[in-house]
Amino acid sequence: MEPRAAVALAQAAEAAGCDSIWTVEHVVVPAGYVSEYPYAKDGKMPGGREDFDIPDPLIWLTYVAAATEKIRLGTGVMIMPQRNPLVTAKAVATLDRLSKGRVILGVGSGWLEEEFQALGVSFDDRGARTDEYLQAMQLAWASDIASYEGKFVDFSNVYSRPQPVNNHVPIVVGGHSKRAARRAGELGDGFFPGRGHPDELSALFDHARRCAERAGRDPNQLEFTAGGPTTPEYVEQMAKIGVTRMVVPPMNPEQFPAFGEEVIAQYAGL
Repeated sequence: MEPRAAVALAQAAEAAGCDSIWTVEHVVVPAGYVSEYPYAKDGKMPGGREDFDIPDPLIWLTYVAAATEKIRLGTGVMIMPQRNPLVTAKAVATLDRLSKGRVILGVGSGWLEEEFQALGVSFDDRGARTDEYLQAMQLAWASDIASYEGKFVDFSNVYSRPQPVNNHVPIVVGGHSKRAARRAGELGDGFFPGRGHPDELSALFDHARRCAERAGRDPNQLEFTAGGPTTPEYVEQMAKIGVTRMVVPPMNPEQFPAFGEEVIAQYAGL
């Protein structure tokens, strides 16, 4: 959260050759939450703490965008059903224009039920709400005058300006389920299930491709992102199942030069 540290991190990642820098999102973390975090065995977010800084992703990315030139700006992930789709479409498009088309919108439907309760947002219908919100945002970005009629979103004949570069922002769907894979195939440009065994991830990727094909989309246009260790063996396994981007944990800015040289030396041939 410290401004100098944020800029130093983004600039070091860019200089080292990183494709992108990703943020997380929680508006609030309810004390003593019992919902299970799906990516840890103990069901808790990393670090075991509930009281820590989680900046608004779009504001943080806007701040570091002004201090960088090439690195892409990803939300990993934005909790879509908690946000008004038209307000969010405008904010994302504004950042995309200011950064000259560098935004990657990573989205998820959320897992922390107590957070939804605190925000007064329904938890049970979050998946269907996410689908409609994404469709509405895509129309706002691409249409001269946008209209959408659904169960959760209903507007007609509106101008949403500014629109993003190329009238589109790449959407990467996060989540570790077949429903998330389906959402990626039908509505997204990519899929980010996080960590997992290569066989499990491969099955999810195949499901996303099948859903894209059934929706009349080109399954070969989907990109796949994963997290996990950066050992040569694991990265090679990920590459074989179609992963083109590995997300690694944050590190100190002074560690990036050596890390970048190591990655280039090990994986340039993949």
